[in-house]
Formats: sequence, structure tokens, C-alpha cells
Amino acid sequence: MTAGPALVSILRQGSYLVASVNTALDDSEMIRFQNDLIEQIGKYRSRGVIIDVAALDVLDSFGSKTLRNIAEMARLRGAISVIVGIQPEVAFTMVQLGMGTGKVPTALDLEEGLVFLNSRVGLPEPATASTGTRTRD
Repeated sequence: MTAGPALVSILRQGSYLVASVNTALDDSEMIRFQNDLIEQIGKYRSRGVIIDVAALDVLDSFGSKTLRNIAEMARLRGAISVIVGIQPEVAFTMVQLGMGTGKVPTALDLEEGLVFLNSRVGLPEPATASTGTRTRD
């Protein structure tokens, strides 16, 4: 039996976890994702969680509710969550169907998600291409 591509990848990035949903998940896979992510928040003492849904072209009501639940569970474990990468068509459909992310903040992409978490957690923004040193003119 060969394993297919991972449905979800959860990577540790400093004091954050980045969870990328790589394909549409059925209800049982969403629950497994939720449990795995919440477990890893405690294991790594994460202060922030980025849930990247950029690969999804559909997000049903159960998926939307589960993302809200994950964010609330993460908050109760001491981590701030942000959902990133909602595709324009998905956003349009969510609004048309009266679904949303509730109080869970969203950001355009991973980079903006990191900036958001850094501003909330109090960590410095990620380094840019510059060396961080400044010279006088």
C-alpha cells in the first residue's frame, strides 16, 4: 500500500504552527485534522496558528464550523489563530450562503498571516532581504 500526498501538513515555524490544508477534507478528516493540530499546539507550546486553506476551492458549512472550533480550542490552549488563503470564489460562496469565520481573523496569505500573528503575539516581523543593519548616508 502506497501513501498518497498528505491531506494536511502541520509545520512548526518558531513559536507558531502552520497548518496547510492541501485538499478538500471529508468530515472525519476534518475532525482528525482538528485533533492533530490541537495536540501539537500543546506539544510545541505554540503561541500562534496559521491555517492555510489556499488549496481549497470549496469550503462547506462543516469545514467552516470546524475551522472556527479549531481557533476557539487553540485560544483556550493559549494560541492565537488566523486563517489565510481563502480563494475569491470561496469567499464569494461563503458570503452568499451566510457562512463565515466568525471571530476568527483572516489574512490574504501566509506572509500577512505571520505579520498579523507577530503583531498580536509581540514578536518582531520576519526579516526581509536586508541584513537588518543600517548605515548612515
